[in-house]
Amino acid sequence: MNNFLAAAPQAQVVHGELACAISLNDLADRPPRAVGDEVLELGGKRLRFVPTPHVPHNWESGVWFEETTRTLLAGDLLSTVGDGPAVTSDDLVAPANACEDLFRSTSMGPDLVPTIHRLADLEPVTLAIMHGSSYTGDGAAQLRSLADSYDERLAVVAA
Repeated sequence: MNNFLAAAPQAQVVHGELACAISLNDLADRPPRAVGDEVLELGGKRLRFVPTPHVPHNWESGVWFEETTRTLLAGDLLSTVGDGPAVTSDDLVAPANACEDLFRSTSMGPDLVPTIHRLADLEPVTLAIMHGSSYTGDGAAQLRSLADSYDERLAVVAA
């Protein structure tokens, strides 16, 4: 981050209020910009930060939704392993569940399923995935299926 800030003197780190408060204010060489419920206009693109505390893991977790292209920058949600294509329209939930079985990286708290449903309600058509293939198609259906799979995991834990 600081290397980017050094290379681009007019740049500013932008993240949710919580991430700025608990880490970025201390780590960034220049003060970050904390965003709440607002849209950033970036040259024809409209980015909205969506806080997702503990989903999939960190307290300060959040994703970005680009409203004009309906792209959800989904971070670690739907992570997969292996060498897949850059973009796919194939189901990501089964490979994401296999990845979860392997790493157990998701916080299985009470807000997990409702938060994923809230992201599905954005009706994304592209899911930009940090680890694995990104998805194009009915992103909302992928997210709802992911929420259902976590709901099943939580039911097993609660039983």
